[in-house]
Amino acid sequence: MNEVRVGIVGLGRLGRTHAINLAQNVPGAKLVAACSFVEDELEYAKRELGVTETYKSFEEMAASPNLDAVCIVSPSGYHPEQIRLAMEKGLHVFSEKPIGLDIEDIEKTMEVINAHPDQVFQLGFMRRYDESYQYAKKMVDEGQLGELTVVRCYGIDPSSGLESFVDFARNSNSGGLFSDMSIHDIDLVRWFTKKEVSRVWAMGKNAAYPELDELNELETGAAMMQLEDKTMAILVAGRNAAHGYHVETELIGTKGMLRVAAAPEKNLVTVFDENGAVRPTSQNFPERFRDAFVHEMKEFISCIKEKRQPEVGAIDGLQSTKVAIACQQSVEANQIVEVK
Repeated sequence: MNEVRVGIVGLGRLGRTHAINLAQNVPGAKLVAACSFVEDELEYAKRELGVTETYKSFEEMAASPNLDAVCIVSPSGYHPEQIRLAMEKGLHVFSEKPIGLDIEDIEKTMEVINAHPDQVFQLGFMRRYDESYQYAKKMVDEGQLGELTVVRCYGIDPSSGLESFVDFARNSNSGGLFSDMSIHDIDLVRWFTKKEVSRVWAMGKNAAYPELDELNELETGAAMMQLEDKTMAILVAGRNAAHGYHVETELIGTKGMLRVAAAPEKNLVTVFDENGAVRPTSQNFPERFRDAFVHEMKEFISCIKEKRQPEVGAIDGLQSTKVAIACQQSVEANQIVEVK
């Protein structure tokens, strides 16, 4: 297979990132088709990315004889049905997180994925493909930190996007703060420790937009988690970082500790002006994880060509979603919740 022909569904901010990468930055991939409800997005795909087939129906796109694979970047609630449909059409599937919002629906989807072992399925946990996180993972796996005792994760979106999120929350279902955002950190906890989460205690507060209370959404949330070997993990998630896009991970072990991106620096530049000595910071996830998004899509295409499965798959989506749902249940019940 010289070129893997890909169709993409969803051309919002993240979808556009994947579309550009498939069209321009991933050798061996060819972006053939795009699917969206928004006509302007389809026009963009044709005009800027050279897409030759556009659709408003995912089912119609998946039936195209000109596709080998699909990239699913639609709203979270659509993921399970679209994954199943694409797999049953004989297509390889890359799906953004989460794999779904309902455990029974995810398990049903996994049955379909497992019934097609010759097709590649990859889930979009892009932080695993970030060079800094890979460096930290190698140190952990080599025992340089000793036995891990605590993992601390921050994942906070810039406050510049909070108002638009509130508008989104009024009309759509994000799955909640933990499923929508903390799921990346939950995956990192599982990836670094190689252990599952056994119970959680979570809480949250809406300060800038108290109306989120009525929408059952959280502006800021935190969770304490205990893993099956009693390792501890602490998550902080939010949508209101004044300085930009803040993603930080700390690993504490018996021999040492490390931090990934303790300051969310944009580059190595320091500006000296009337504000003092200032380090610019990343302002959004496409900027901070630009290379990671390219690397994960290169892996997807390589897996198809080499007829192998990627490291991150459906089981990672299932387990992370179980934890995220337990965190939301803990907030609502104001008590510790066991993860089953």
